[in-house]
Amino acid sequence: MSTNAADHPALAARFLTAFQARDWAALRELLADDITWTMPGTGTISGTADGADAAVERARHIAGQGLRTELLHVLVGARGAALSLRNTAAAPDGRELDEHLATVLTMRDGRITAIDSYLSDVDGMSAFFTT
Repeated sequence: MSTNAADHPALAARFLTAFQARDWAALRELLADDITWTMPGTGTISGTADGADAAVERARHIAGQGLRTELLHVLVGARGAALSLRNTAAAPDGRELDEHLATVLTMRDGRITAIDSYLSDVDGMSAFFTT
């Protein structure tokens, strides 16, 4: 199945819905086997996750920190979509996360082939995701 720009918002919405619902099987179904997910910074979620299982594990780790995700906008491009998001979380030890980000989803053949995260507060994310 070929993915065209008209399909991108629906696939992006399914991605965000699966993440917010913590439905890891549904999330895995959306990802190409050879997906890469890049994240800036020095935190435990930084760097590149290679492969669908690693991407799902990263999502599980992020969600496991109590992250709340608010969708601000869906932006559509020729090769995918970008989600404009606001993430917030509070750790039991008092650390807080409050950042805006763009999650850029590259799509091909009905699957997400790459995720690139762009953050408003890389240092804050790195400090929050330390364990």
